[in-house]
Amino acid sequence: MQQPLWQTKKEMAEIGHRIWQKGFCAGNEGNHSVRISEDRVLCTPTGLSKGFLDADDMCIVDMDGTQVEPNPKGRKRTSEVLVHLAIYKERDDVKAVIHSHPPHATAFAIAQIPLPEGIHPEAEVFLGKVRTAPYATPSKPALPESIIPLIGPQTNTILMANHGSVSFSFNLIDTFYKLEILDAYCRVLLLTKQLGNVNELDKNQMTELLEVKKSFGLPDERLSCSPQGCVGSENQPFLASFPVNPTTASCDCNGGKTTTSTESFEAMVQSITDQIVSSMGK
Repeated sequence: MQQPLWQTKKEMAEIGHRIWQKGFCAGNEGNHSVRISEDRVLCTPTGLSKGFLDADDMCIVDMDGTQVEPNPKGRKRTSEVLVHLAIYKERDDVKAVIHSHPPHATAFAIAQIPLPEGIHPEAEVFLGKVRTAPYATPSKPALPESIIPLIGPQTNTILMANHGSVSFSFNLIDTFYKLEILDAYCRVLLLTKQLGNVNELDKNQMTELLEVKKSFGLPDERLSCSPQGCVGSENQPFLASFPVNPTTASCDCNGGKTTTSTESFEAMVQSITDQIVSSMGK
């Protein structure tokens, strides 16, 4: 049963606060919406921080983006509502959309490095394959047009080049979970770059994981090709971004000889050994 409109408005304000507290949107960035009927959508207003939303700030629009009811505070609907409407029109099962600028995920969108697959189980189960839409100017018709070709029956998250992300699901809370998992995954990926290495799941591990995902009632079209190694076929741009460090060299200042770190270590061990042996003979 659908919840009362007042409760949906309150939930939208609360999710806005969580988005702001997480640092997924600064200033008045971002927007989110809930489909409340076949031809009506409740959305956040333009020009207001998500951290300061309350229930009366929400606007109601039709499926063409026209604001159909006056807002009690005189608020105007978000300028990017057309992105939300495009998703609702493409997928009848989607009931909520969040467009945001999560910093770690947006870094991938700006670098236009495809989000790698086959690395983290939670990301695979709850996000699946995340594609990046080509850049389009915010608030222009080209923006929703850029993401429509990427919306498949199992898609729930899309990165928007040089812009941010859009997540969508069967309700607003689950949509927020998708957003939160996306940025957490991207943060982990960036941390692995600091460590200098990332281990990918092999095709057998990935197939087993997707079978578990299917048992949760979450189908994934990649299951049919994962035994052949299709998952991770676009990982190379991310893997290529890892630095290749040359063998560390050090200078033996007494002799002016440059040695590798292995040679220096062995020389140090020999020097310590010689000192111990010498002290024992005294």
